[in-house]
Amino acid sequence: MKSGRRKNDVIEPMAVPGQPADAAGYRNMQQLIQLRWIAVIGQLTAIAMVTLVFGIRLPLPQMLQVLACLVAFNIFSLLRWKEQHHVDNRQLFLALLVDVFSLTIQLYLSGGMTNPFVFLYLLQVILAAVLLQPWSSWTIVAITGACVASLALFATPLPLPLDHGRGMSSLYIQGILISFVVNAALLLVFITRINRNLRVGDAQLASLRQRAAEEEHIVRMGLLASGAAHELGTPLATLAVILGDWRRMPEFARNPELLAEVGEMQAQLKRCKTIVSGILMSAGEARGESSVKTSIKVFLDQLVAEWRASRAIVAFEYDNQILRDVPVVSDSTLKQMIWNVLDNAFEASPQWQRMEARHEGDVLVLLFTDCGPGFAPAMLDQFGTPYQSTKGRPGGGLGLFLVVNVARTLGGSVTARNLDEGGASVRLDLPLASIALQAEKERHAA
Repeated sequence: MKSGRRKNDVIEPMAVPGQPADAAGYRNMQQLIQLRWIAVIGQLTAIAMVTLVFGIRLPLPQMLQVLACLVAFNIFSLLRWKEQHHVDNRQLFLALLVDVFSLTIQLYLSGGMTNPFVFLYLLQVILAAVLLQPWSSWTIVAITGACVASLALFATPLPLPLDHGRGMSSLYIQGILISFVVNAALLLVFITRINRNLRVGDAQLASLRQRAAEEEHIVRMGLLASGAAHELGTPLATLAVILGDWRRMPEFARNPELLAEVGEMQAQLKRCKTIVSGILMSAGEARGESSVKTSIKVFLDQLVAEWRASRAIVAFEYDNQILRDVPVVSDSTLKQMIWNVLDNAFEASPQWQRMEARHEGDVLVLLFTDCGPGFAPAMLDQFGTPYQSTKGRPGGGLGLFLVVNVARTLGGSVTARNLDEGGASVRLDLPLASIALQAEKERHAA
């Protein structure tokens, strides 16, 4: 709807994050659950290899009981975090403690410090350093250090020959090699995933900060608009009185052309006063005009009729496919938002434009289409941000910025794309619950 727009591009501007603010913590907990399943499978494999291949006797009943408890804890974690997505530092810390203590018990039952897999403690320490707050990480370091010391003091060594001089033929050297490979592979895979989760969390935080800055910008614009509306009220009223006096003057009454021009000036003045009243109403300072109860279908029909009457568009198609009408209060902010989209399309395509209204479930969908040149690449990349415009005038680009933020305030979204056959399309998705009357909301809830 601005010149130079690129084809086959789609963008959803600055959507409201669908995930909670601690989504990174939730995803990290899922990584720990996956790692625990790998630990269970790895321990079962190691126990089978040691007992069946190397003939080393281990206290299998006790070790299998520890594994059963670890499986039960992991199933419990899986079910709990399926319903609840709020994961904080304390819960990650407790999850890592369970892993540390289960590893300690298994090592105690299988040779203590002589077990090559004692180096798996390093995996727990590194995960703590990446996932937890500093005090929690140092606590894990202290606990793992105490566990290692306890294994050295109380665990029974494995009956392995001290044959380090045999190199790779030594069972102990082979165990250390396997332990190193397992540690390195798990660290590479899971630290990469955790870092990706942290980057996603940082991106969400940056998006929230950007949204806060934009909302602050909107507040400042609203204050300026409200002040300007107050200031414009007096001169507009003065002009209305002057034009009324002119119509009654004999010089104008005898000249049809002048009388027609005065009528046009009064019509435009009335439109200016309506805009000023809308600004004040949106700011909570209505000038005596009351909100009007209507329905979404009638509201859109009247909005489009009023817009068409004030614009010299050659061809405008309007298709209202709303079957289930919903009672609403005529809202000037929603009206101005839709007008902004129509005006942008009109500037890009004054020859033809189309607006379609329908509902998909409980969502009102408004689809605007034009046959203009399409969105410019830079505008698609930053759709909905302020001062992105090809008009080349100061302050341009605020229309779509306000559209995006009003839709976001109502819980909806705005998407824009270029069409294969030429032109562009903008789609508004607004939850009907956010604009319906309270009575209608209660009826649906019942």
